[in-house]
Amino acid sequence: MTIVEFQYELISLQSKLMLFAYKLTLDKENARDLVQETNLRALNFRDKFASKTNLYAWTYTIMKNTFINGYRYNLNHINISKSINGTGCVLQSNFDNANNPDAIYMKKELESVINSLEYNLKITFNMFLEGYKYSEIAENLGVNMGTVRSRIFLARKKLMARLNGDFYLTSKKPCNWEIF
Repeated sequence: MTIVEFQYELISLQSKLMLFAYKLTLDKENARDLVQETNLRALNFRDKFASKTNLYAWTYTIMKNTFINGYRYNLNHINISKSINGTGCVLQSNFDNANNPDAIYMKKELESVINSLEYNLKITFNMFLEGYKYSEIAENLGVNMGTVRSRIFLARKKLMARLNGDFYLTSKKPCNWEIF
């Protein structure tokens, strides 16, 4: 199958792919993103497609696997961001909600651990969470960029050690904390 034929057949599958993506995601925007990701992967791995086989089934498999991998990634990774009122950092995940006791506990635990860091580490790490670049943090704090990198590294290391240690004892399985 030539590149042109492959692309033509892939384009002809777009409406079917969109329907399948919507069934998986239950959201139009996420479905569009999933279709786009599937198209990108199909084009990138076109050389792995065996000609005279079913392109329809091949792209559906790519879409299904992409969706499952994205779901697993979101389930296992927790993002840290600055809270709206600026009082501290909060824990956010795509699957937590206000009624989830585990999420509430984890948010409070994270806030307390960040607030327990040494002053210099806490200030530097909070600025990093707010989105400041290393150079901006260095300029605002009056230190060199190597010091900023070192402080952020140490803050991450301490946070991960404290959080994994605490949650290992309570959940009998280590929590997969990823701090940027």
